[in-house]
Amino acid sequence: MKINRVCAVYFSAVKSTRFIVEKLAKEIAEKLSVGTESIDFTLPSSRTILTEFDSETLVVFGTPTYAGRVPNKVLPFVQNLFKGNNTPTVPIVTFGNRSYDSALTELCNELKANQFVPFAAGAFVCGHVMSDRMAPGRPDAEDLEKLSQLADAAVSALTTIDSPTSLSRVIIKNDEPVGPYYTPLGKDGKPAKFLKAKPKVDMEKCDACGLCAAVCPLGSINPENVSEVPGICIKCHACIRKCPKSARFFDDEALLSHVAMLEELCQRRAETEIFTTGK
Repeated sequence: MKINRVCAVYFSAVKSTRFIVEKLAKEIAEKLSVGTESIDFTLPSSRTILTEFDSETLVVFGTPTYAGRVPNKVLPFVQNLFKGNNTPTVPIVTFGNRSYDSALTELCNELKANQFVPFAAGAFVCGHVMSDRMAPGRPDAEDLEKLSQLADAAVSALTTIDSPTSLSRVIIKNDEPVGPYYTPLGKDGKPAKFLKAKPKVDMEKCDACGLCAAVCPLGSINPENVSEVPGICIKCHACIRKCPKSARFFDDEALLSHVAMLEELCQRRAETEIFTTGK
């Protein structure tokens, strides 16, 4: 079938998902000898219009995994900002070494409901936003080799059919249904409740540059006084990871206990998984 362009679409607070999605889109585009473009819907200013895609555009669509699902505050953006027209699509999720649980299945389902055609997919391990001890150096060479395998499989599927309606549906984890959100646990093994936790600021380090407010995906930090976080915090850690003075931090006991539990119990190497048509 004819593909005129490849479009990378992603929500990526700390740029890990962006890296995977754009790299995959570029590899596929090079194999198809077409151009690429990117749509980053991470920041509020980028979420103002509906974007529609035709059947001759291949979309590589990615989000991170939060609590084993597509982030619940991101899901409405996926549902309401993008519409396909029998648009061939490769859904991608990233996760920080614990598990992606139902995130990839959920993303596939939501895209299919909006007239996209998921025919290949992948779940890629990236460094965990909450701890440098979780999946350091990921994605690594093994992960990127699987990315290339996914690109090859996508191109092979596209070049052997006449139209997107001929693409076989990708099957994730034997078609297991979307499960409940993962319940974060503390070091004591009990549920760790930190939904209301918000990042703090060390005002001795902070120079009030405002970058933390500028990179917050929900616009939750007051740019006039960055010590104030009146909006919802989704724990993406963008403000912490991107602060040039290392002035932002979390001190919520439940959140820190959960991070300690992850660091203790999730040190084994989680594997990137790819899914292609008929497999």
